[in-house]
Parts: sequence; C-alpha cells; structure tokens
Amino acid sequence: MKSPWIQALRSVAFDVPDLAAAEVFYTRTWRLDIADRADGTIWLRGSGPDHHLLALHQRDGAPRLRQVTLRARSADALEAVAQASIAAGGSIESRGPSGNPAGGSSLVVRDEDGRRFEIVHGDASRAPDLPPPADQPVRLAHAVLNSHALSGTQRFMERALGFVLADRTRIMAFMNCDLDHHTLAIGDTDNDALNHVAFLMPTLDAAMRGGGRMKDAGHSIEWGPGRHGPGDNAFNYFIDPFGIVIEYTAEVQQIDDSYVAGGPSDWTWPPGRVDQWGISLPSSPRLKQAQRAVLFASSL
Repeated sequence: MKSPWIQALRSVAFDVPDLAAAEVFYTRTWRLDIADRADGTIWLRGSGPDHHLLALHQRDGAPRLRQVTLRARSADALEAVAQASIAAGGSIESRGPSGNPAGGSSLVVRDEDGRRFEIVHGDASRAPDLPPPADQPVRLAHAVLNSHALSGTQRFMERALGFVLADRTRIMAFMNCDLDHHTLAIGDTDNDALNHVAFLMPTLDAAMRGGGRMKDAGHSIEWGPGRHGPGDNAFNYFIDPFGIVIEYTAEVQQIDDSYVAGGPSDWTWPPGRVDQWGISLPSSPRLKQAQRAVLFASSL
C-alpha cells in the first residue's frame, strides 16, 4: 500500500500570534530543538533525520495552518503530482526551489477546498540522534484534516497524491502512502479545519512520560492515554498554547500490500469504550472545539 509519488510526511507549518511564546513551549515543554531561524520564523526538528518537523511563522490573529509538507519519492514525482493534481480538480500554487532552510525542490498544490500541500524532493537531512532521546519526538507520524465533503477530499488524495485507503471508520478515513498505517487522515465533519498533528515518540514509555511532562507544565491531557483501533498506535492528545491540537503517539502499525482495509463495522467499541485498552475517557469538550478551530491560511 504505497503511493508511487509520496514517501512520507515531512513537516507542517503554522502561523502563530506570538512566536517567542511558541518557541518556549515547543522547545522546553514539547521538546523539539531549533533547526534554524529567520526574521519572523523558526523551524523546529526532532531527533530523526528530517531537517524540521514544524515551521512557525509570526502572524497576528488566530493560528492558521499554512501547509502540510510531504516528501516525494523522486524528482520526477513532482511533475507527476503536478499533472495529477490538475486532473483531480486542484491547482498549482507555486513550483521551484524551496524557500526555507531545508532546501530542495518544491511544488505547492491546493485542492478544491483550499488545502495546501507542499511536495518536496532533495531537501536537507541530518544524522539522526542515536539512540534517540527518550523524551523527544523522532518525526511526524500523521496529520488529520477535517473535511465537509470527505469523499471528495479522499478522491483528491488518491488521484493527486497517490494515497490509498487503509481503513474507514464512522468518523474518519485513514490514508496510506508507505509503511505507516496512515500518514494523512480525513475527519468526516462539517468544516475543513485541522483536526490534529501527531508526533512520533521513540517508545510507548516516551509517549506516556511526555504526557506526564505536559501535565507537570500545566497542559492537561485532553484525550488519553489510550490505544487507537486503526493504526494500533498509543496516544495522548493536548492543545498547545494557541489552540492547535497535537498528539504524542508511539507504536504505529506498519502495513504492506497484504493489509485489508476495514470499514466502519470493523471498528466499533463496546459501550463505554473509546480505545482498545478501555481505559481512556472520551475526548474533552475543549479538544473537540479545538479540532474545529484552526483553518488553512488563505494566503502566505
């Protein structure tokens, strides 16, 4: 179950109203490191080989999701995605050299509802920290995007990006491009906000200890700990100081072409359960509200 064009989720980029406060939170509490900085922007990395996982830009007002950046399998894949995106009803916003310190070639496409996907190839990498620090994210695991028209969004991801459906629940379509069960997912809602971004921790213990560290810093666990059905990953969900939903996750299921996609009837829990373990409470009302609040920026 692999996209012919997309290899992985590289990074996400946000506009935030207080860059200094964002730097404090994401370095001291969420435990990322500064990869680079410029006037009004910081890039933050984990312990893995990606140059950065998170780009934060100073901009007044409510936080906005600027783009989701995916890594292409080859230079030729950029042209293939460009053509496929237009055929799928999307548009090309820009193409050429990347404008950030990771470098490489960049293609930015938008779907019919304005979601912005950057596809990169030849971007910089770094030697991963080995062994990975026990309390630091390694890389991004997935991004979940809400959709008021899930079937159309799914078609775009399939036709323009080469993703395939890994599983479908009552409220979400999980989209696969490589070995991770899902790299993107689509929330079946009535708006087109960011649902959440998941950061992969090196171990289950690290994901749980990260939850304790967040609680110590005054950031309550809004959902978790628990273990999901599709993806089989352990989770702890939080809301950052600006209202962005972020997740610590671990042990994401790895799948191949033998995996059979399930439907909603395959992913139901007994009454009172919201995860495999049966220990998690339902997600908080605050989390549900935050999962509808961060929209894509209309312009960069």
